[in-house]
Order: sequence, then structure tokens, then C-alpha cells
Amino acid sequence: MDYFFDYTSQITNQFIDPKKRVFLFYILISILIATAWFMINKKLSFKKTLIKIFDKKIFFSKSAKSDYKIFLINQLIMMIVSPFLITQLTIATALYFYFHTIDWLSAGMFVGIAKIYIILSFTIFQFTIDDFSKYIVHRFMHKWPVLWALHKVHHSATVLTPMTVFRTHPLEGIIFSLRSAITQAIGISLFFYLFGNSVDLYTVLGANVFVFLFNILGSNLRHSHIGIRYWKWLEYILISPAQHQLHHSIAKEHHDKNFGAALAVWDWLFGSLHHSMEYETLKLGIEKNQNEDSHDLKTLYINPFLEIRNYFFKLLKIMKFKIFNLKLKKRYLNEN
Repeated sequence: MDYFFDYTSQITNQFIDPKKRVFLFYILISILIATAWFMINKKLSFKKTLIKIFDKKIFFSKSAKSDYKIFLINQLIMMIVSPFLITQLTIATALYFYFHTIDWLSAGMFVGIAKIYIILSFTIFQFTIDDFSKYIVHRFMHKWPVLWALHKVHHSATVLTPMTVFRTHPLEGIIFSLRSAITQAIGISLFFYLFGNSVDLYTVLGANVFVFLFNILGSNLRHSHIGIRYWKWLEYILISPAQHQLHHSIAKEHHDKNFGAALAVWDWLFGSLHHSMEYETLKLGIEKNQNEDSHDLKTLYINPFLEIRNYFFKLLKIMKFKIFNLKLKKRYLNEN
């Protein structure tokens, strides 16, 4: 009974915790932004706007239904796995003691700085390193076949809803949990070592103020059918909902573009930036004429393991072939 209560609490927490993406207040704000977008920018009536936002074909599609099922299953899996993962505190403690071994650093060396500057610096640093680490890991997810086999689950969505953010393979979920633990630990340990007990975050409802701003400015519209575009100059700095929707496009020219989470700066710096396009011109998914089986739970959970196995088998064959050729070459040289 306690286990069931913990599970339902974990699910409920996703919608009532301001630190979570699908906090109901953020969802409501996104709906209001979408309403304004359609009525002002697209000149739709209020009735047509509501029909467009709550499109039944989107929210009751096979793709969306898979999102909901994966969300429920993954919450259970992560609840079981989380106690066995390395924690933020463990990493932070190890880093804190490691800093003591670095000669050119000393504990509390900046403790005299005004508290307001420490808090502001820490808040910006935590947001920036977290966003950059998301960019790096996301890019690797697309570049390395083993990780792409996992990340493909997310990209198999043929429609986008706010729940698509949870459409991930459990192993990818574990990778991103570790990413979060490591990046948060780096900031906490480094700032406590250098600035002492004055370290704190600027927060709104318990969330980093920049994360809060990102969420109330429509983060849930990134995974939606509402293609809000920013001014071109702003899309060099912030990822617009339409830019992330383009990231889900099957078009070759859109592959490996717009890896950023909140900031587009990383894509701009590393050459993966693509400005937004009208949502209606995009076809989403992983390939043309995508098989409906790509939304089946068996396919989504088992196929990544099969792809990873086949990748390593292929790699092993290549290595054996190279070793065999090397032996033949040595034998030939010895005989001649």
C-alpha cells in the first residue's frame, strides 16, 4: 500500500511541483500564450483558437497515447532505480574534498564578496552549466549510435504534446538524471568551497529564477503543435518553440539542429543552429512513412536494446576482420 502511495505521489508531484516542467501553473500560462498567439498572430476567433489548441487528433493520437503510457511506466521504473543511482550530495562531497588538493585554490578565498553578488553569480552559473550540459548530452545522443538507439524513442513521436518530454527510454532517463546530479554538484561544491556559507539561489516557488522564467515563457509549447516563432535575432539567444519542433522534423536539412534546451547560444557557437519555420511545413518523427508499430510499447522499450546489441556485434566483426587482415599482412612480410 505504501509503495502504491509513493508511486501516485511521484506522478502527482510532476504537476504540483514548480521545479517540474509540467507544473500545472506552467501549463496554464502556456495555454494563455498559445491563445494570444492564435488570436493576435493568426487572427483566429476565440472558439477556433480553443479548437486548435485542444485538437483531439493530437491529444488522442496513437503517438500521444504512447507518451502517456511511457510517462506512467517510467515514473515507476525511476522510482525503483533512483535509490541505486549516485547522488548529487555524494558527487559534491567528493569534489569539495578534491578542491582542497589544488594548490592555487583555497577554501573561502572569496568569502568577503557581498552576498548579493555571490547569490546572483551562483544562480547564473547553475542555470548556465545545467543548460550547457543538456546541450552536450543531447548532441551526443544524436551522434553516437548507441545513444541514438535510446534517444530515437523520443524522436519517434509523430505529434508533440507537453507529455512528449517524458517520452524517453528509461536508460536515457538515467543518463540525464546523472547529468543533472553531476552538473548541480559541480556548482554547489565549487561555490561552497570558494564563497563559504553565503551561497544561495535566487528562486521563485523554489525553482531557479531563470528556470522559472523559462517555464512561464512557454517551455511546454516546445513539445506542442503550436509553432510560436521568435524574432530572428532572438533565436540566436533563446530556443523558440518552433525551433525545437524543427529539431523533431524528419527533413535531412533539419537533422542534428537545435540541440539547445533553453539557450540557442550553444547551437550558434557550435554550428548546429537553424532558425524556425512554420509548423505546418514540418513532418515529425524519425522517417518518412513511419510504421505505426513505432508507437507500440514493445518497440519503444525493447528495440533500443536490440539495436545496441547489433551495433556492438557489428563493431566486433569489424575488429575481428581488421585483426585478421593485420595477421595476414605480418605473415606476408615475414615470408618475404
